[in-house]
Amino acid sequence: MANIKSSKKDILRSRKKRDRNLAVRSELKSTIGKTRTAIRQADATAAELTRKAGRLLDKAASKGIIHKRQAARRKSRVARQAAKLSSAGAA
Repeated sequence: MANIKSSKKDILRSRKKRDRNLAVRSELKSTIGKTRTAIRQADATAAELTRKAGRLLDKAASKGIIHKRQAARRKSRVARQAAKLSSAGAA
């Protein structure tokens, strides 16, 4: 444990930040997993879940929890899977 008062505060701050970031990452993983499952099962809620996942990814990237390019890549992959579903359903 640190002895300097500012170092102790830094430790507390970084713990809080870590907990917050873990919660956001966990929610992201859950939502993207649900979205992919809905897409695989050709569920009607897939489009709504895709929008929600995109919103969460953008929010995480803007807060610096994940990198903006990682957010873009994940959004692209989920959107591509959703597009395959809609094109397969239309054909």
